[in-house]
Amino acid sequence: MKPDDGYIKYIVNPKSGATSGKLVWNRFEKYLMKKGFDVRINLTQSLSHACELAVEAANDSDCAMTIAIGGDGTIREVAHGLEGSSTPLLILPGGTENLLANELGFNGKLETIIKTFDACYIRPLDLGNINGRCFTSIAGFGYDGEVVHRMNEQRSGHIDHYDYFWPIWRSFWNYKFEPMCVTIDGEEVYNGPGLVFVGNISRYAIGLQILHDANYSDGLLDVCVYKCGSQSHLVKHSLMTVLKHHSHCRDVIYRQGKKISIKSETDRIRTEIDGDPGPALPVEINVIPNAVQCVVPEGAKPAGIRTRIKRAIG
Repeated sequence: MKPDDGYIKYIVNPKSGATSGKLVWNRFEKYLMKKGFDVRINLTQSLSHACELAVEAANDSDCAMTIAIGGDGTIREVAHGLEGSSTPLLILPGGTENLLANELGFNGKLETIIKTFDACYIRPLDLGNINGRCFTSIAGFGYDGEVVHRMNEQRSGHIDHYDYFWPIWRSFWNYKFEPMCVTIDGEEVYNGPGLVFVGNISRYAIGLQILHDANYSDGLLDVCVYKCGSQSHLVKHSLMTVLKHHSHCRDVIYRQGKKISIKSETDRIRTEIDGDPGPALPVEINVIPNAVQCVVPEGAKPAGIRTRIKRAIG
């Protein structure tokens, strides 16, 4: 990419991210300006505003690239705004988990971002659509959704991994495993108590490979159903997931598909999308293939659990 190709639109969530992340994007901005690029900074006022800014970029022929700085929620809304356009997206991770950025191979280092920008290697990113709402990474149903809702209720600003301790702890002891009916491409695959994950990427929080076969460019969504009716069963599933053996267990269903339906006779099941509270059941989920053109580190792979834990500790 050259300065004559057009301006670069920075879409920044000023409330997300630690100081170190903000230093990185400030230094990268200076790098771009030194190279002669016209960098236009836009600060988001809300998640919907991030989407609006991305739509403006997608519809402006003078915009050569959009750079999104924020957590998974901000990245989701920017990707949604760019859906179907040819305007490339470069992600600068600035949140707690940075699920999509990690999947694409970003490690938060300035050197990686500069190298990625200079190479301008582009891969298409599929998006998921759940009841009309977009998601880039993973949607969770059941216990996972309960944790996110508890986290959201106590959240007052930027969060870190330690803030999840109490929501996870309280949800674990109080959670009641309600039945869900899961249908994939017209076939009912499960009806009973459990947890369900539907996603576009292979790794979840702290690098857990819940959806280990997921590929964000294959036009499919991966589905993992944990048959689970008690806290002890949840502990067993968690251990097998850490050991990467969960999908081989008889009480786990792992499939891929393009259209997923999840419903329940109860209205007590919580959901989450990309770490934010999601819509109530029932939900209809479908994949939007090749929705966004992402600039990614060529040949990079997602970091594993040990690397992610080291980053979280700092």
